[in-house]
Amino acid sequence: MTTRRPVRKAVFPVAGLGTRFLPATKAQPKEMLTVIDKPIIQFAVEEAVAAGITHLIFVIGRTKRSIADHFDANPELDMLLRAKGDDAMADQLNSIVQPEVSCIYFRQAEALGLGHAVACAAPVIDPDEPFAVLLADDLMVAPTPVLAQMNRLYQQTGRSMVAVEQVDPAMVSSYGIVDADTPGMGEATQMRDMIEKPPVGEAPSNQAVVGRYILDGRIMQLLKTQAPGRGGEIQLTDGIRQLIALGGVDAYRFIGKRYDCGSKLGFIEATMASALDHPEFGASARKMMQDMLLTRA
Repeated sequence: MTTRRPVRKAVFPVAGLGTRFLPATKAQPKEMLTVIDKPIIQFAVEEAVAAGITHLIFVIGRTKRSIADHFDANPELDMLLRAKGDDAMADQLNSIVQPEVSCIYFRQAEALGLGHAVACAAPVIDPDEPFAVLLADDLMVAPTPVLAQMNRLYQQTGRSMVAVEQVDPAMVSSYGIVDADTPGMGEATQMRDMIEKPPVGEAPSNQAVVGRYILDGRIMQLLKTQAPGRGGEIQLTDGIRQLIALGGVDAYRFIGKRYDCGSKLGFIEATMASALDHPEFGASARKMMQDMLLTRA
């Protein structure tokens, strides 16, 4: 049985300005907006750590210091909480990032595309090393974390992999779309091609790439030498297309639910679902929503 190098590093491209959420994002990162009481970036980090990631690599912009602060220790707050007898909350805050997990930060000086953001992490990714990419905008809820599902399959195939879900054919122009046979839930199929935001009617399928990837470390060099693509940006899609030619890339149809927190409606949906599932006040939230619907009918 072939022993594969484990996926231990994950890149989080979080340098975007979040203009779709202005004015809320004028002075704080979009990734620090909360679903109930947890920033959306923390959901992605928890998913990565649950999948065995030990190095969290954040590609940030100059206005994103609060992301680093969130994952850093805060001895003063810890001391205050414990003095008040709230050891449970102090322990919860300290467990956001365990001591065995490292946080690494790179600055993306200019917004030159997702591929450029991922390539900013190249100094800590070896050419023969697989790594994950997680886009915090896509909040994934699944019995087994989506990245863990992908990592398990990667250990069998050794091929790069992107997570996909089927979308309304009218929405294909908003996504990267793969040219591949449609896999079953929890299964993967080898991609023939991938197209960034194809016009409606010209897409090879309705299988859209969503924000989870396991990539061959060789893509870093490809991205650094790659010419700008759609929109004059360095597109991650173009780098993945080169990996298809080099050794193959799989499309993995994950088991779980994706909430598009990059859109206001998707963010509201994620918040409502989180409220309904909350162990403390889920029942009260359900009654509140029902009452609101009745009074507005």
